[in-house]
Amino acid sequence: MTRQNGVLCGTEWFTRVFEELDPDVEIFWHHKDGDDIVAGASICEIDGNARAMLTAERTAMNFVQLMSGIATKARAYAKAVEGTRAKVIDTRKTLPGLRMAQKYAVRCGGGVNYRLGLHDAILIKENHLASAGGVRPALAAALRQATSTTFVQVEVETLEQLREALDAGATLILLDNFDPARMREAVKIAGTRAELEASGGITLKNVRTVAETGVHRISIGSLTKDVEALDLSMRFMHR
Repeated sequence: MTRQNGVLCGTEWFTRVFEELDPDVEIFWHHKDGDDIVAGASICEIDGNARAMLTAERTAMNFVQLMSGIATKARAYAKAVEGTRAKVIDTRKTLPGLRMAQKYAVRCGGGVNYRLGLHDAILIKENHLASAGGVRPALAAALRQATSTTFVQVEVETLEQLREALDAGATLILLDNFDPARMREAVKIAGTRAELEASGGITLKNVRTVAETGVHRISIGSLTKDVEALDLSMRFMHR
């Protein structure tokens, strides 16, 4: 059962843990991934070997509590930007070994998955710009390395860098720690030449303001980095 309102996620992970220890276990789910659940609700019923259930309990609960916490946070952010063109996206700031699970949870909550790793996208950050000698040479080098399955994004910290990136042909630009006024100016400058992503210092309190500047994406590392697990519990019942 759940002690909190939230969004359920991780049912497959939960089930597989129990099945590893008791192949004959039966789990009857009352809700599915992505469902809103309310405090006091029964989420599922488990019928199986008691020893196996006690052994599996903590690992299974760790998965579903973590993933439900992520889905719940993602749902809150997604709802906060409804009616704007902005999409809430995740980052690579995930727990080691759990990236796929955490990104799945973001999707269940209504967020959008971004790149999985360094293999499927190129993000040019401030250290890359410094090493390469500026926006134009860094972007040119990245485009030479990019394949048809990767996209190239440039992170900028000023409006001057934004203009440089646009003139160099960037079509996806990350606005790092821009305030709302500079974001609105950036949207005007970019027009239809590039998609803009806002990142840095974004919380539930200000995400709507950020979305209303007209940016296309809002990346939030805390979706998967600073997670508050949903409060769930498992109780044995005598029959």
